[in-house]
Amino acid sequence: MTKQTTASIQAYEFIRDKILNGELSSGTKLVEEKLALELGMSRTPIRESIRKLEQEGLIKQKKVITPTESDLRHIFQIRMLLEGFACRCASSYMTEETLQKLENCVSTAKTGSVEETMKANKEFHDLIVQASNNPVMIDIIDRMQSIIYLFRKTVVLHKRPFLIDEHQEIYEAIRAHDGDRAEQLMKQHLQSDWDFCLHLLKQ
Repeated sequence: MTKQTTASIQAYEFIRDKILNGELSSGTKLVEEKLALELGMSRTPIRESIRKLEQEGLIKQKKVITPTESDLRHIFQIRMLLEGFACRCASSYMTEETLQKLENCVSTAKTGSVEETMKANKEFHDLIVQASNNPVMIDIIDRMQSIIYLFRKTVVLHKRPFLIDEHQEIYEAIRAHDGDRAEQLMKQHLQSDWDFCLHLLKQ
């Protein structure tokens, strides 16, 4: 990984987190020079991270937007369709090596810290999507990463019940090459995530 790429990731995560935790509120205009100064880097990685966040729907014309409940619901509906299908594909294509990584994600999330669980949760879903061998699907889900991160953070921090147990069941279905069950379990898993997050949003 080049120094430039590392800076872009750092800038992306910094801006994304400030938007998602409310420090950069809706309507705030992002000033490249100011952010570059704050992070101690050139404007190029800042520009790249803003472009990525625009693709992901958190920024429009360099201004922060706040996704509505309707926006979030639509994203979950797409995730259920795509990740459900990815699970079906993974049950046919996933290699032994990747299955081992998937199992490790479940194990880590059962005993790890919040940070480790967040990382394991992301890797679990990413491995399944990558195993679909469908570059178009991978690209679409990649463009939704910021919103997906928001939900992942919510379900981990608020300790959604049965979250990791459901990962265990999905892993077992993929390992058993049971595409129907794997797809159904992933859809149910994401529906539970959405129901849980919606309950918190409305409080």
